[in-house]
Amino acid sequence: MGLLSMLGLGGKSETIKDFVSKGAIIIDVRTVGEFRDGHIKGSKNIPLDNIFSKVNEIKRFEKPIIVCCRSGMRSAQAASILKNNGIETLNGGSWQNVEKNL
Repeated sequence: MGLLSMLGLGGKSETIKDFVSKGAIIIDVRTVGEFRDGHIKGSKNIPLDNIFSKVNEIKRFEKPIIVCCRSGMRSAQAASILKNNGIETLNGGSWQNVEKNL
């Protein structure tokens, strides 16, 4: 199994599009400064350090979630937290990967 597969980053284009077709919300888990330097239009910025405390707020969206970051490592952690709390979540990897597959 390759590194991308282990991180859940292989073959994302269809999965991202599937989630988007279900009305997914994109959450960028990078820092506020990183988000300010560039992000997907319409995405929400909830830094990884805050994701656990925002679980109930995210549940109230009542939509699937795509998480992204710079490389896919922080979004993998965020996806795990959200999935463990019953939220349908996809680790989109880098925000540029998600953006190009929208």
